Amino acid sequence: MQLFTYFRSSAAFRVRIALNLKELQYESKFINLAPGADEQFSPHYLELNPQGRIPFIVDGDVRLAQSSAIIEYLDEQYPHPKLLPGSIKARAVVRQLVNIIACDIHPLNNLSVLQKLKKDFSATQEQCDSWYRDWIQTGFAALEAQLKIHSGQYSVGDQVSMADVYLVPQVWNANRFKVDLRRFPTIVRVYNQCVTLDAFRKALPEMQKDNPERKSA
Repeated sequence: MQLFTYFRSSAAFRVRIALNLKELQYESKFINLAPGADEQFSPHYLELNPQGRIPFIVDGDVRLAQSSAIIEYLDEQYPHPKLLPGSIKARAVVRQLVNIIACDIHPLNNLSVLQKLKKDFSATQEQCDSWYRDWIQTGFAALEAQLKIHSGQYSVGDQVSMADVYLVPQVWNANRFKVDLRRFPTIVRVYNQCVTLDAFRKALPEMQKDNPERKSA
């Protein structure tokens, strides 16, 4: 299995966590998304993934983009441990939490959006950072309310789920952009619990080989 990844991509971060939780072996293929490098737009990568985004996996004859599709594929193809719960109600709750992050927070803070704010609207870095923090805080307010209802040790009850796979990268980004998380104690508690697990720690951006400031595992 190959995973096309970039250390700071939160979507690739999710897939790394899922692969680690399932103890699947994979080869990392590094695509540098940094402005100026823009390897996601190379002819070779666009031939493989016409959308030109990260992550992308190759698993035999399966080739998939989009982290949600990838993670659900992994959960069906390699079902131990399951990342989606057994009951219909619990699965719906997990998908609800996933979509708060995947649909309401992440798209507005994607690198391509931030670059467009600068290029087409002359936004400063400070303004882009403020935009980023505002959308995280808005999304986290909804997420915090849901976690107060559904969380146990993890986001939904006491088993790791796809919701945690999405939560951890988004909290990591919030910390990177110095978002004040004191309003979100449940989110912080679940995040701190998740990163005690090797599968989450090994997926952290600071542990990735393409991170120029990489820490030793």
